[in-house]
Amino acid sequence: MKIQKSTTRYEQWLAKELTIIPEDLKHKHEQMSAETFSFLRATYYRWAQIWPEVCGDLASAPEVLAVGDLHVENFGTWRDSEGRLIWGINDFDETARLPYTHDLTRLATSAHMAIGANHLCIDLKDATRALLEGYEASMASGGRPFVLAEHHKLLRDMAIHRLKEVCGFWEKLENCKPVRGKVPPGAVKGISRMLPEPKLARKYVHRVAGLGSLGRQRFVALAQWHNSSIAREAKAMAPSACWWAAGCKGSSRILYQQILNTSVRCCDPYVKLKGKWIVRRLAPDCSRIEISDLPKERDERLLLRAMGYETANVHLGSRKARSVLADLKKRPEGWLVKAAEEMVNAVTRDWHDWRTTHPTPEVRAKLAAVKVAAG
Repeated sequence: MKIQKSTTRYEQWLAKELTIIPEDLKHKHEQMSAETFSFLRATYYRWAQIWPEVCGDLASAPEVLAVGDLHVENFGTWRDSEGRLIWGINDFDETARLPYTHDLTRLATSAHMAIGANHLCIDLKDATRALLEGYEASMASGGRPFVLAEHHKLLRDMAIHRLKEVCGFWEKLENCKPVRGKVPPGAVKGISRMLPEPKLARKYVHRVAGLGSLGRQRFVALAQWHNSSIAREAKAMAPSACWWAAGCKGSSRILYQQILNTSVRCCDPYVKLKGKWIVRRLAPDCSRIEISDLPKERDERLLLRAMGYETANVHLGSRKARSVLADLKKRPEGWLVKAAEEMVNAVTRDWHDWRTTHPTPEVRAKLAAVKVAAG
């Protein structure tokens, strides 16, 4: 099946599960044409289809409650119930029961693409070695959350680098388009329960964010509390694309809350699954970290090792380390490099196919100019 048909079928299925925003979906399609890393982030449904075929030898590994759509920009910070700054994976929209090798392959593949786009300056072998070192260390020790208030100075410095533009964060939210019409009752109810005062006056705006979930409804409530800005977001949820890719067989349960509750982590008390809405607090220190937001001088090996460690923190919530570590020992040297390279090739082929029918705005403009010049 070609990427175009896969995308059409997935979006048709998704439209039955939730309300699609056509304008946002069009923007997503344009972003998919821009570069391979953006394409990877936007097309987890396709990954769920092809990973078992491309990496069939990894599909028999022990299953865990996995992140699914894991990549190097699916990490961020939040505040735990003690107010401490925590770093870790911050998006579990596509959580499903999968071989542990699935998350590691996707994380390594995203690192490979980030290296190719000059977003990371590290050799692929060193990158995968760092990911595996961190993963195995967490598995062997039973895991530990990344509490940045007291530990991990280098990681903390990387995480807080982006907090210098606090005013810009709120300006960006204030500039979002106001919501027209009524906000769905489920979203309103979920947001109200997460505000410091349920009846606090607020305005709702439509936020365009992410790539994998672009096209879904996102409602952000902006309010003033004690003369300062606060924000809460409700994002529409659907079953994991893995369920769709498997032919909609078995349970379609949304596992977002379960993976939060079972992982080795200090949870954000302001992230909750409310019905079919994931509700969270938005703030400069409670959001995803993009690679471009990191300081130019950074220890990338340490960062990737931490990503591997945090991945195991999540997996330990559903699987005893013994079986995973035993399986890892059986893997041949370089298995993760090989898997990442094979998936990069597969994703890149899909990306080129996609661009034949969805050229970027720049390419369309050039083609139009050629037609005009040709008379």
